[in-house]
Amino acid sequence: MSVHPFVSLVLPIRNEADYIERSLRAVLEQDYPGEMEILIADGMSTDNTRHIIRELGGQYPQYTINILDNPEKIVPTGMNIALRHARGEIIIRADGHCVIAIDYVRRCVEQIQRDDIEGVGGSMESIGETEVAQAIAFGTSSMFGVGNSVFRTREGKNMLVDTVPFPAYTRKIIQRAGLYDEELVRNQDDEYNYRIRKMGGKIMLAAGIHSQYFSRASLIGLWRQYFQYGYWKVRVLQKHPFQMSFRQFVPPAFVIALMFSMVMLFFPVPWLRCLALIIPICYMGFNLAGSFYIAMKNGWKHLKFIPIVLFILHFGYGLGFLLGLVKFWNRWGDRIGRTPVWSCEND
Repeated sequence: MSVHPFVSLVLPIRNEADYIERSLRAVLEQDYPGEMEILIADGMSTDNTRHIIRELGGQYPQYTINILDNPEKIVPTGMNIALRHARGEIIIRADGHCVIAIDYVRRCVEQIQRDDIEGVGGSMESIGETEVAQAIAFGTSSMFGVGNSVFRTREGKNMLVDTVPFPAYTRKIIQRAGLYDEELVRNQDDEYNYRIRKMGGKIMLAAGIHSQYFSRASLIGLWRQYFQYGYWKVRVLQKHPFQMSFRQFVPPAFVIALMFSMVMLFFPVPWLRCLALIIPICYMGFNLAGSFYIAMKNGWKHLKFIPIVLFILHFGYGLGFLLGLVKFWNRWGDRIGRTPVWSCEND
């Protein structure tokens, strides 16, 4: 690998008119001394996204921004389209909803060269632009909200991890791991990183690498996001049973316990009805304790939304997982999914 290897920055996006200028400008203002290309796989945006990209590109003539059509409109197909066109020795996945630090590319490249690793990323700060979005950001950055998701809850230390947001990969490991599973509307990064680790690749969370991510702006949007995370996690489980961690089974177990409690309330036995209240009351207690702690750190004005955010994170993911088990009940033997054969125009 050269001292300053050629870098491909890949952004799978769709309808990002509210955020794409900030996200893309952060990419265009990198302090990396080597050559870069920018590949944007657009899911046929119906808003002003493409116009903003072209206007911004005109302000940075030193870069060529390639907009690639992604007719299927989901992240894994967008990633695969971009990977087929990528020329870089290092390939970095960014996002239309994130802002990477000005030294992101340089630090990723240096970390890969110094530590002999196949992938690297850094801690991600969730930010919100409205009161609801801020509560969502705080909830999704808390241990009670998302468990031991290290890139959301820890920073300041280099460590090998299961997955990272907005990763930088060596071209060699992508050629070995292949393309993304186009069945996975969500969780495609988790599945892909597991494939890399299964073949001996190392993925690092690096202390000096940082990004920001704009949280969902509404509670309904958060519900959809975490319901889909749980739903598609079932297919990841079926493909890679050992990819799962204990924390990912807690939300569906909580939903089952809550449903069982609701059923017990209809039994004409007083002590069973009392017993049925234990799970909801205990959860409410833990939820409120976690909410008070988060509000104490980030501002008491957020307390009115944080308990709802935490409940959505847990119940939405858990319910999605259980419905995924029903939907994919006959897919336990399918460990391939919809992963295309690797082919790249530049190999």
